[in-house]
Formats: sequence, structure tokens, C-alpha cells
Amino acid sequence: MLVRLGCWSALEAGQTFLLGYGLARALDAGFLAGDARTGLLWLAAAGLGVAVGAYGTGRVYRAVADLVEPVRDRLVETVVARGVREADDSAVSGLTQQVEIARDALAGLVMVSRSFVFTAVGALVGLFSLAPPLLLVVGPPLLAGVALFAATLRPLARRQEAFLVADEALAREWGAVGQGLRDITATGAEERAARDLGTRVDGELAAARALARWTVPRTAALAIGGQLPVVLLLVAAPWLLARGVTPGALVGALAYVTQSLLPALQNLIHGLGAGGSRLTVVLRRLRARTPADTEPTATPTPTPASIPTTATSEALPQHDADADVDAASRTPVPAARTPRKTPPALSLSDVSFAYGPASTPVLDGLDLTVPDGGHLVVVGASGIGKSTLTALVAGLLRPGRGAIRVCGHPVPGADAAALRVLIPQEAYVHSGTLAENLGRLRPDPVPERELCAAAETVGLGPLLADLGGPRARVDPAALSAGQRQLIALTRAYLSPAPLALLDEATCHLDPEAEARAERAFAARPGGTLVVVAHRISSACRADRVLVMDGPRTAYGTHEELLRTSEPYQELVGGWTVPAERR
Repeated sequence: MLVRLGCWSALEAGQTFLLGYGLARALDAGFLAGDARTGLLWLAAAGLGVAVGAYGTGRVYRAVADLVEPVRDRLVETVVARGVREADDSAVSGLTQQVEIARDALAGLVMVSRSFVFTAVGALVGLFSLAPPLLLVVGPPLLAGVALFAATLRPLARRQEAFLVADEALAREWGAVGQGLRDITATGAEERAARDLGTRVDGELAAARALARWTVPRTAALAIGGQLPVVLLLVAAPWLLARGVTPGALVGALAYVTQSLLPALQNLIHGLGAGGSRLTVVLRRLRARTPADTEPTATPTPTPASIPTTATSEALPQHDADADVDAASRTPVPAARTPRKTPPALSLSDVSFAYGPASTPVLDGLDLTVPDGGHLVVVGASGIGKSTLTALVAGLLRPGRGAIRVCGHPVPGADAAALRVLIPQEAYVHSGTLAENLGRLRPDPVPERELCAAAETVGLGPLLADLGGPRARVDPAALSAGQRQLIALTRAYLSPAPLALLDEATCHLDPEAEARAERAFAARPGGTLVVVAHRISSACRADRVLVMDGPRTAYGTHEELLRTSEPYQELVGGWTVPAERR
């Protein structure tokens, strides 16, 4: 295979020899001697050489494919074998990305290296055939340029790998921040996430600058090896002509340098400098994966240590499509109960909010008070603003007007954030043990007895037993949506925050499990519960119900609203709640 590649490359290089030699003979023996016929014949011979070289180039591509494809097949076998044997998460990436990069880089490396070698040989043989003194002018700078470029290959490969590693680290960090943005915002970790991401950006910038600095010696190598010979041939022309070099030979030498050696050297420097270093890096990574390479990046799983424990929020709720409601409520909601010595768990005073200056307000002048130990359920049509209300209470959104307080502390604020816990519809569970998941919102490890008691109270007990206890490791992908919600609910139950905000946090549970979880939170010592209801049965278990329906906002007990609120009557319909579910 290599012999065949060499033979076709030699045929391709024949055009290099004929290009300069034919041009020189056309001038010396033809046009300068007054014999136009001979000059034209030599030009025709050079043109024929181009045609023959083109045919050889076509055969070269086939030979390179026969050389490269078996290497690709062996790489594929290695990646597949490791993926099956070791359950390597990076196997798919290796097949779809890195193997193809290796194949393309290897093919390019073979092409440019082979082309330079045979082109240089053809040009140097042609120079010697025309006049040996020409080699004294062209040969030394060409060898110096190639030597300088060769000296840069190893440090260039190191800088290229450092840049790729920094780029991968930035991509992993950005993927983690992007997919965990709700959790980062909810836990008040924006500054820390920005600092970590900024560190990765600075690292990639430094690696890029270090890599860019090596373009200077590469450019110098090209100038010395490919462009300096042209200058030397022109400067040394009188010396060469005085030693028997003909004008045609001098023109042929210029053609060898400008049309053959300079393009070949340029392709070698750019191809080997970029593709060669990429091939070295990729092959090393395919042979032995580092821990950073094998870490899954599609589903980042922040650990408890990466999230501040002072902000007890589960996650930013998903956007509720509340921005385009048709009307807003200006109906103040009367206070449910007059606080005595302690401030209410939650209070909203003249709160208004819209998603844009031209958008219809989702909330407009809302007043609401939930006393310490109270139980409020928020109901309404989809998209009416229920999740927006919980996001405002959690401090994830800022009201356009009005004031919100949690246990007397203004929202947003660190004190208020530490006193509320938000459980969104899409529950968050990270890799690790079940105890780590359940105790994530506690500053210190939770005793196992307390964990088990809380799990039993909320309804996680059967799953806790099935998984093997608090110390069992959790695979989030293997859990159902309902199981993840039970884990998130138990985590919130164990948090020190007195105000629990359940934003359809039980939508994947059956009615019995939902009722059990809500009763557990309602009975939590010192706790206050606000529920965005998934089922109307939640309203029957609450002290008060807030009906959000644009201008027809209403507030009261379940029985009162059945008599006085038409929107609530429409939500309830003819449905009744069995006593055992209340």
C-alpha cells in the first residue's frame, strides 16, 4: 500500500520537475535562441506533465483512503469495545466526533507530508539539472525553514492540547450553568457560578493566547523556507549568471520556488501544524480517557457542596406563560387572620407585575396575608399567573410595584430567601446518596433517624426501603417523575425554612400520595404552606383559597368560594372530594 502510494506520488511529482525544467529549456533552447518551435514543444511537454500529474493525484487519493480507512476501523473497534466492556459514557462521542477527527486529520497529514516530500525532491532534482549552483541559493534557506518548523511541532502540540482541554472545560462549565440555571438562581449562587465560569473563560483565553504566540515561528519558517529563496535568487542573479547559469535556468528556478516549493511548504506548515497536533491529541484521548473526558456533560449534577445552604430553594419554577393574560386583578384580598406578636409568614402589599413594559400585568395591586402556620392554596386556569406568584414570593422575580415580605423580611433578600423553600413541578435530584439529596438544604448532616421519620411522614418510606436506605446511591435517570417529586418534597420538609411553596410539586403523584404530602407540610411544626394546586382537592384541605382569574380574583374558604365565586365554581364543576381524600 505504501509502495503504491509512493509510485503514484512520484508520478504526481513529475509535473513539478517538468514545470521548471520545461520552462527553462523553452527559454534557453527555444525563444531566446530564436527557435519558437522548440520553445513551444518544451511548453507542451510541461503542460503534458501537468496532465499526467493530475492523473497521479487522483490515484493518490485512492491510495490514501486505502491507508487511512483501516486505521479508522481499528479506532472504531477500540471505542466500541471499551464502550461495551466499561460502559464508557464517552463512547458515542468517540464514534461520532473523535474517530472522524482522527481519520480526517490522518488523511490530511499523509497528503500534505507526502506532497511536500515529493514536490521538494522534484524541485531540487530540477534545480540540480538546470544548474548545481542554484541549490546553493535555494537549498539552505529551505532546510532552515523546515528545521525551524519541525522545532515548533512538539510545543505547538502541547499548546493545542491545552487549548482543547480549556475549551472542553469551558463547555462543561457552561453546560452545567445553562441546565442548572433555575437551581443557581433559586439558591442565590449567581455570583459563584459567574466566578467559576469566568475562571474557565480566562483559562481558555490564556490557552488561546499561548497557542497564538506560536504562529510567529510558523510564519517565520514559511518566510525563511519559501519566500527568502526568491529574494536570494534575485539578489544572487549576477553571481549566478557569471558562473554559467543561463537566464532560462534562473527563470526555471524562480518557477520551482514560487509555484512548487512555496505552496508545498505552506500546506505542510498549516496542515501539519494544525492537523498533526489535533491528531496527536485525539489519538491520546481515544487511547486512554481521563476522568474529565469520561464525565457526562449532558446532564450536570451539582453536588451539595456547590450550592449555598443559606438559600433554601429547590429551583426556579418553569415559566408559566403568564405574560399575556387578558386582564389583571385589582381586587384586594382581605387578610386571613390578624397577626399577634409575630409577623405573618407571607404578606403582599399592592403588588403588581408584568413581563414587559407593554405587557398586560399578571398581578395588579394584589394584597395578601398568610399568617404564621397558615395553609393557602392558589388555583386558576393554566397560564393565569400562579407560578409567577410563587416566583415573586421566592424572590426569583421582582415586582414592578408593591412590597413582599416573608416573616417580616423584604423580598428579594438573603434573610427572606433563607426562610422559604420552593419546590417546582420538575423536581431536581442529583447523583449521590439518598441522604445527600434529602439533606441538601440543611447546613449539617441530618441524623438518619430524622431522615427516615421525615420520609415516612411525607410518603417516601416505601421508596426509601426499595432503594436500600438513606445511604443508597441514587440514579436520577432511573427514577420516575413521581419518585423524584417525593424526594424533593422530603428534602423541603427537612429544610429549616418555615415557608414552603409547592408549585404543582405533587402533579406526578396519585391523589392519595398528594394528600399525604400536603397534610405533612400543613402539620409541620412552625411551618406555613402555600400550594399552587394541581388538583382541586388541594383546596378542600386548605385554610384559605386564592382564585386567580384576572379581574375576578377571589379569596376565601372552599365553601365560601363555592357560594360566591363563579370562576371557582367553574373550576370545581360538579366534582366533590371524598372525605378520605381530604
